Amino acid sequence: MTRSLLVIGVLWSWAAAAAQPRPTVVELFTSEGCSSCPPAEAYVGELAQRPGVLALAFHVDYWDDLGWRDRFGLPESVQRQRVYAKALGLSSVYTPQVVLDGRSNFVGSDRRSIGNALQGGALSGDRSGVATSMAVHDGEVLIDVSAQAGAAPSDVVLVAYQRAAVSAIGRGENSGRTLKEFNIVRSIQTLGRWEGRMQRYHSAVNSLPSDSTDVAVLVQPLGQGGIIGAATCALR
Repeated sequence: MTRSLLVIGVLWSWAAAAAQPRPTVVELFTSEGCSSCPPAEAYVGELAQRPGVLALAFHVDYWDDLGWRDRFGLPESVQRQRVYAKALGLSSVYTPQVVLDGRSNFVGSDRRSIGNALQGGALSGDRSGVATSMAVHDGEVLIDVSAQAGAAPSDVVLVAYQRAAVSAIGRGENSGRTLKEFNIVRSIQTLGRWEGRMQRYHSAVNSLPSDSTDVAVLVQPLGQGGIIGAATCALR
């Protein structure tokens, strides 16, 4: 690519990011070992099909010693959930839990409350934030975060996820059940800090788990405040 074409491509990326509203981010904290979680996972599958929603399922590992090891459980998911618990003033972590845009939390199977929150704020137009876009090119995930005056210093977090999976559960609270799971987070990594200036971040596709089908980026003030930027794209 010539320099002029590269410049045009970068400028188009910023324009595309600015033209699209930020998706509402729905984070489900779940486990295959929790009998209350399958209805929440089914709901996340439905939300993932809705325009303007980025739904992600973070599987935790603290249920693993109760009879069934969740193959998707990540200690990083537990760490993320614990930071949310502190930020939201909760006494403990639990499953199924939904955190909406990093600002509010709900029991993950409470469709009515989550639906009302989505309709009442997140999906009705309050989706402002920093313009963020991402693409996959030449074996790399490229992320562009635009400039925003006065923005709080934030982490740029790359999440790789698997669009769908089916798991036969052999032990534990869900023994004998076959679970359908959606947008399962396979890795979480902080790419760097954003401090209000236009910036590009990148990560090699081959550094991501091989079962990942998609990636998402979350721009979130330090200390895990409300999400101010988000985007997603397919790996294949």
